[in-house]
Order: sequence, then structure tokens, then C-alpha cells
Amino acid sequence: MEANTSPFKIILGSSSIARRTILAEMGYEFTIMTADIDEKCIRKDKPEDLVMALAEAKADAIISKLQIINHQEKDVEQTILIAADTVVVYEGVVREKPSSKEEARQYLKDYSGSHAATVGSVLVTNLKTGFRKGEWDRVEIYFHEIPDEIIEKLIEEGIVLNVAGGLIIEHPLILPFVKQVVGTTDSVMGLPKALTDKLLREAL
Repeated sequence: MEANTSPFKIILGSSSIARRTILAEMGYEFTIMTADIDEKCIRKDKPEDLVMALAEAKADAIISKLQIINHQEKDVEQTILIAADTVVVYEGVVREKPSSKEEARQYLKDYSGSHAATVGSVLVTNLKTGFRKGEWDRVEIYFHEIPDEIIEKLIEEGIVLNVAGGLIIEHPLILPFVKQVVGTTDSVMGLPKALTDKLLREAL
């Protein structure tokens, strides 16, 4: 018996634990492939353009890998590749993963009593039909004052060094200081559920 309930295969083109968790929560079974791209080489003025360009680059890199693996066999099964990217925008400036503890500390101090936004993209590609479509989503996040000792604990723990803008609103330490989220938490975490579902339906 085939365990997979979907009539198609899904590849999640991301190593993000948050994206994996969200896609699993949505009830999908999937495999994971990562794109080895230098994200710093891709620059765009607008955050919306940047996250779309990064998702495109990730998808292209994974498709190239798959072509090397699959060049002997023609895949009869529908396979959908999901690529995504998220950046944080603070005072109009795009923030990616902090490059150091000092930078992460500064980012968190900036958010204290202020607000930031995340801009995230989702791009789906049907590897059988060639259909490809992507969209982006923006979420505004408002913070209460974040005490210095909370910031230090987060820096010490290190998770904030691995996320865009050092921003992680679902973390139990930061959650009490999140005043308001205008949009969905899953989008902030890296994969907006409603948008992903909509694009998956369109791709089939």
C-alpha cells in the first residue's frame, strides 16, 4: 500500500525546520532537497522582488540537481517543487540572517518597542507540466519593549542567528513581547499556509 495520500509528490526546497513543520501541519507528505546557492549574489531594491528572485534561484538550482539524478528515468508521477524565501524589513531596509551575535543583538534592540515586517515568497513548479507560479506575502509585527536580559538569552541560545533579521516571534522567550501581528504567524515563520495551498491547487 502506498502511504502517500496525495496523487502527486511534493519536494520542499528548503532546510528550514519551521517550513518543514508548517508543511507537515498542512497534512502533506514530502521529501526535502536544498539549493546550494549564494544568496548574497542576488540583489534587488524591493524586498518583494528579492524574495521572488531568491525562490526562483533556489527552484532552478534544485531542478538542475534533479535533472542530473533523473536523466535516465522519465518521471511519470506529478511532482511539485515548493521553494520559498523570507526577509525582514525594518525602516525600509532588508535584513537577512545576522552575520554575527553583535548584529543579531542590534536587530533585536531595534525591534524593541518598535515594529518590523516580514516579506515571504512561495514558488511552486510542476516538474511534469512545467507550470510555475509564485506570489509574496507581507506581515507587520509590532513589539512591546524587549528587556535586555531576554535579548541576551536569545543571543546565547543562538537560534536568532539562523533566521532572517534575527526575528523569531513563535519563540517562548519573545512571544510575550509581541504586541500585534498583522497577517499570519506561519508566514513570518517562512511558509504562509493559505498561499501555499492556493498555489499547489493551481499547479495541479
